[in-house]
Amino acid sequence: MKENLLKTSELEIDETGAWLSIGDLMSALLMIFALLFIVALLSLQEAAEQAKNSRIVIIQSLQKNLNDEGINAKINPETGDISILDSLLFDSASSILKPAGKEFLSKFIPVYSKALFTNQQVSDEIVYVVIEGHTSSAGSNQSNMKLSLDRSQSVYDVIADMNFPEKDTFLNKILASGRGEIEANQTQDDAEDRKVLFRFQFKSERFLQWFLEQRIVGS
Repeated sequence: MKENLLKTSELEIDETGAWLSIGDLMSALLMIFALLFIVALLSLQEAAEQAKNSRIVIIQSLQKNLNDEGINAKINPETGDISILDSLLFDSASSILKPAGKEFLSKFIPVYSKALFTNQQVSDEIVYVVIEGHTSSAGSNQSNMKLSLDRSQSVYDVIADMNFPEKDTFLNKILASGRGEIEANQTQDDAEDRKVLFRFQFKSERFLQWFLEQRIVGS
């Protein structure tokens, strides 16, 4: 009888000890995952900060160079996006670049590409440069989407025919996109909505967006 009690007691101790060991292991694993998560967040924060600093350098360089060349272009001081009104580039409802539009691009593109691609470290961080066509809300959604895409393609075609030092790098990173009236004022026909937009994106920003999307999906 005593032997049975001793065996039962030893079994309970062994089982308890085993559970304690598993519990300790799980706690250790949770701590490791927590540390890895913190390290990942810190890395993302560092990458985002580097991207922000690089973007600031590019924006400052762009603004200075455009001013020096007497090129009038609207730069977003936070994103570096550059808006060019379609009235400068195209006739109404047309996707064929006007002579004045071609002349503007011949001055603007070399300055823009120099600011983005002269520094190899910055150039390597740029995933792509998007040329976006935008329209106002006047007209049908379908026609506006086609017009915006045709205009961005026309700008790309002119760039492809130009000669400037960073041309090959620039062309390899260009995406031509039509946004139609998606971002336009839907209550009125606003001339400010009819434009071609140049924007660039860094690798770290793309990864940060992917990471945030994964967290949203997993939550």
